[in-house]
Amino acid sequence: MSVDHPVTPDGRYFVVRGRLWRLSDPSLSETQRDALVKRLMTARRSVKQAKHADDPSAEAAAHAEVDVVKRLLGERGPVWWDDGAPDLNRHMARNTPYADWFAAL
Repeated sequence: MSVDHPVTPDGRYFVVRGRLWRLSDPSLSETQRDALVKRLMTARRSVKQAKHADDPSAEAAAHAEVDVVKRLLGERGPVWWDDGAPDLNRHMARNTPYADWFAAL
């Protein structure tokens, strides 16, 4: 993944405007990840199209597909690491164990 944002030293999150966002599961093969990212982009386009068409039903279905794919990527749902560390997705980095690392950037 080409990331234009800082990535935590453990490779679990990237940071945007001070907030942690979970990265995809690194155990996914390149082929799996590429297919899921294509599926995600299609779902996101569907969200945009449904909003433009003012179709709440289609928009809800498209959002549901985005959620399914993000879970398959490991960006939502159960964490992909197994050391017992909590999921800090969407937390402000300054309020997490990454605070010193983030402050030093």
